Amino acid sequence: MIIAQAASSSNPTLNISIFAAFVLVTLVVVFRASKNSRTAADYYAAGRAFTGPQNGIAISGDYLSAASFLGIAGAIAVNGYDGFLYSIGFLVAWLVALLLVAELLRNTGKYTMGDVLAFRMRQRPVRAAAATSTLAVSFFYLLAQMAGAGGLVALLLGITSKAGQAVVIAIVGVIMIVYVLIGGMKGTTWVQIIKAALLITGAAAITLWVLGRYGFNLSSLLQGAVDKATPAVLDPGLQYGKTPTSQLDFVSLALALVLGTAGLPHILMRFYTVPTAKEARRSVVWAIWLIGIFYLFTLVLGYGAGAIVGPQAIKAAPGGVNSAAPLLADALGGPVLLGFIAAVAFATILAVVAGLTITASASFAHDVYANVIKKGKADPAKEVKVARITALVIGAVAILGGIFANGQNIAFLVALAFAVAASANLPTILYSLFWKRFNTQGALWSIYGGLAVCVLLIVFSPAVSGTASSMIKDANFAWFPLSNPGIVSIPVSFFLGWLGTVLSKERDDAKYAEMEVRALTGAGAEKAVAH
Repeated sequence: MIIAQAASSSNPTLNISIFAAFVLVTLVVVFRASKNSRTAADYYAAGRAFTGPQNGIAISGDYLSAASFLGIAGAIAVNGYDGFLYSIGFLVAWLVALLLVAELLRNTGKYTMGDVLAFRMRQRPVRAAAATSTLAVSFFYLLAQMAGAGGLVALLLGITSKAGQAVVIAIVGVIMIVYVLIGGMKGTTWVQIIKAALLITGAAAITLWVLGRYGFNLSSLLQGAVDKATPAVLDPGLQYGKTPTSQLDFVSLALALVLGTAGLPHILMRFYTVPTAKEARRSVVWAIWLIGIFYLFTLVLGYGAGAIVGPQAIKAAPGGVNSAAPLLADALGGPVLLGFIAAVAFATILAVVAGLTITASASFAHDVYANVIKKGKADPAKEVKVARITALVIGAVAILGGIFANGQNIAFLVALAFAVAASANLPTILYSLFWKRFNTQGALWSIYGGLAVCVLLIVFSPAVSGTASSMIKDANFAWFPLSNPGIVSIPVSFFLGWLGTVLSKERDDAKYAEMEVRALTGAGAEKAVAH
């Protein structure tokens, strides 16, 4: 019934108009920002011109992806308590980023994760490995955002055919490429700031609206969700408590979420857009507050959708669980609120995809082209040109991957990206910053080993085949029982980093001492180019 109402009250013209207004405003901002994007530092790090609060808002914009808005709201609406654990995992992860990596990375790096890892190791192999893992994490994250675009379009524009959804996914990809090519990091950052303000404002408005329906009494709202679904939505275990395997899968998911953030390349790159380490710290504090408030909103959004729309109606809608927030908006405020939330969701997807694309293209251009192929002697203008060409290629791959992943739960797809980041990147970053003995062989074994094990287990997991909700529904080659491989791949990566290091005689204590001073004091951070 509600799906029919949403389809009939959904006004494609209104939805497209609101979204087009956002695109036009942000394109103007991007064009203005592009006038100052002349050097590599401008293109990669926005000239280090953003303040801590500005960068904190941009980080929250980068981090609060379609998974946060659409996927988590749907997960809470359908699975209750177990769905809310995504929110908790994403938020707690920020403490790891703040305490272990944010300031230290800002002080030791220049533009990319490869700068940090290569500081005291052999340049070319380590940079190639860092670029490989960056591209892998970005690809999984891009899959999630593009899948979100497809599901959203199905609901909002009444386009139910896969071909029609594929066209819209392609349009989203093209606009994202334009942002990156023209505006670089500065333009992308302003898009993130605008989008974060829209997203948090929209979520706050719906949260107040939902609570108003229940007399601003959270207990009444939760009772409404129970009445519409089952008392189990308030208890742990509805999604992950049925079998020992699913419980282990939950532990694996939690590990990936909490440890993955500190290894996400597009989040780490944000720390280079501020002028000092102090501003890097301020930006993380701002981001934690904004992200924390937003995830509290998702609790109300999710249970509100469960109480007002109902889990069965959400699961039956085009786009499945990703449709919970739009269906709730339509039930509350009709076509206008639905149109606004649609525009916010599209803006969310667009901004996050742009951030991922510039990170992946910068990693390839700066680490592979400038430092591996050109051995550190690349012309900066040519390097930026290569980054723009790479952005085109990544955009095309993202569009194709999004078409393939259309219909998947995007919170789950993002969790896979976090597992890859936690497996391939985090152990190497921590060893580089804190272990004097760590060397090139350890870094290569950790990155390539963690990445290979993680991706291999994902391919042969129920996430890809073997179940009704898998990406490939008609096949079954899932011999690994867990949907998220973090509980295996993260310890394996730490072990391989240790083993590779102790089996190699390479050691440079003087270089580590220099890196330690720079990481802790920020001395020479502006000139932090790997030797």
